[in-house]
Amino acid sequence: MPKSIYSKNYKNVLEKLKKARLNTNLKQEDVALKLNKPQSYISKVERGERRIDITELNELAKIYKKEINFFVE
Repeated sequence: MPKSIYSKNYKNVLEKLKKARLNTNLKQEDVALKLNKPQSYISKVERGERRIDITELNELAKIYKKEINFFVE
């Protein structure tokens, strides 16, 4: 499995994304459907294999019912 090449701060964002998804009782497939993306997209984001931009983070925050600041604090 490839290692993430991103900073510790970005890894913290990814951990918060995964925890937020689990706390809302959503599967990766559920989130992917809401975003009109394949399940592998969510998997790669959570593993750090695909970097997301601010727009994608905002969409995920809406799905998880969190303020975007939650993920970047």
